[in-house]
Amino acid sequence: MIEFGIKSSKSSLTSIGIKQVKEAHWNLSPSELTEAALQNMEGVLSETGALMCDTGRFTGRSPKDRYIVKDNLTAENVWWGDINIPISTESFDRLHAKMLGFLADKKVYVRDAFAGADKTHRIKLRVVNTEAWHSLFCYNMFIRPEEYQLKSFEPNFTIINCPAFEADPETDGTRQPNFAIINLTKRIILIGGTGYSGEMKKGIFSVLNYLLPINDQVFPMHCSANIGKEDRDTAIFFGLSGTGKTTLSADPNRLLIGDDEHGWTDQNVFNFEGGCYAKTIGLTEENEPEIYRAIKFGAILENTRFIENDRKVDFDNTSVTENTRVSYPLHHIPNALSPSIGGIPKNIFFLTCDAFGVIPPIQKLSTSQAMYHFISGYTSKVAGTEDGITEPVPVFSACFGAPFMPLHPAKYAELLGQKLEANDTNVWLVNTGWTNGPYGVGSRIKLKYTRAMITAALNGVLSNVGYRTHSLFGSEIPTTCPGVPSEILSPRETWKNDEAFYKKANELVLKFQRNFDKYRDQSDDSILKGEPQQNLKF
Repeated sequence: MIEFGIKSSKSSLTSIGIKQVKEAHWNLSPSELTEAALQNMEGVLSETGALMCDTGRFTGRSPKDRYIVKDNLTAENVWWGDINIPISTESFDRLHAKMLGFLADKKVYVRDAFAGADKTHRIKLRVVNTEAWHSLFCYNMFIRPEEYQLKSFEPNFTIINCPAFEADPETDGTRQPNFAIINLTKRIILIGGTGYSGEMKKGIFSVLNYLLPINDQVFPMHCSANIGKEDRDTAIFFGLSGTGKTTLSADPNRLLIGDDEHGWTDQNVFNFEGGCYAKTIGLTEENEPEIYRAIKFGAILENTRFIENDRKVDFDNTSVTENTRVSYPLHHIPNALSPSIGGIPKNIFFLTCDAFGVIPPIQKLSTSQAMYHFISGYTSKVAGTEDGITEPVPVFSACFGAPFMPLHPAKYAELLGQKLEANDTNVWLVNTGWTNGPYGVGSRIKLKYTRAMITAALNGVLSNVGYRTHSLFGSEIPTTCPGVPSEILSPRETWKNDEAFYKKANELVLKFQRNFDKYRDQSDDSILKGEPQQNLKF
């Protein structure tokens, strides 16, 4: 075996069961990995120096092919079902052995990294890739050890990622040839049959979402987080795609802690990652200047295309997928906080794009309401976003990240409730969707109004205004907010038709209740009393 790069003096591939490879390239720099990717014909360079690669058949995660090994450790803890799909220890061991044999004559790129900026709660990763650009992705997305740390690095979790290796569904216990399997007992993730790099990132997120609540009572969150430059107040933003999470957490007056995955301890909020993995569809420098300018040497573009006869990226091109992405290290963002650790959050924002037009643009939630809405994870799809959608469709994703949560959602909600009560943290439900009526009738709430409301919450202005109680959600709606017309704050007033408003609002409340039925049996009264109730006055 030929080995290159900075390798631990205390550990090697044999420590993670890999006895033979053709070559092992350890902890190469971005320049070395970019050069290797170009030599291997894995990608090309854009005009800004970013590496452009294709992920092959899979241009996103394959949630139906993501498994967790069901054994003595996980059998009673994991919330098994369509999200957390069980696979046997025997199937895992068989695939693991096959993958080790597959690697025997392959060149591999080994990356040692941390997941978790807080040293008390981080895990040490060793990632073995057969493609150089995947190792560069791991350099970008995980936390990079210092050189002195690499010399004595001993991993406690391993990823083996081989896109060209495929399972045999008939004998290996998988649904298809592609797979991502998490073994929490052996602390190994196996990924095969897919070139989509996000499987590695989200695999480790799932691992932390299992380990941290059980072992450390740390609350894991699928959210962005920032902190004030002056008063150092931390804010957290939860939200599904299309709600404005990236846009609203990017604030020139605040430092970015991270854009996707965090943990909340008794002392701080810390980023799990060392980089950002942002969507690029429709990207412009005017609308997203920080992301646009981060696409330079060291960044990786996925499934994008050039403008014809040019090396300039056409960010409107969806010929491969709408899920075009870029990964880059946090230091590509000028206002990123380093290390990426903030204090206890003063404010949390649940972002929703309500196409029914009945949720107020901002409302303050009690602890019970916050726990309920956290489990619900509501937003909506609108007509035109997918074939067959002709009217608004509610979307619920538990904990604003259901595909990555191995435990029952109520477990995470209970942790949230404990954190809120212990720290007197404000929780705001912010609607970035419609007002004056539903989608097709009303209009989208102006971004400047949403920004004004979030600024007022962050600055404490909303602590000194009057409130009225929402008749269905039971939450508190501010009666005034600087920079926002008072009538905007009450969706019922903007509709000008009480009967139509309450009909649509009751319809949405019923959808909340029916969605929550799947969680009801494991949710106690502290959560259930936050459930919205229908108002049948009309």
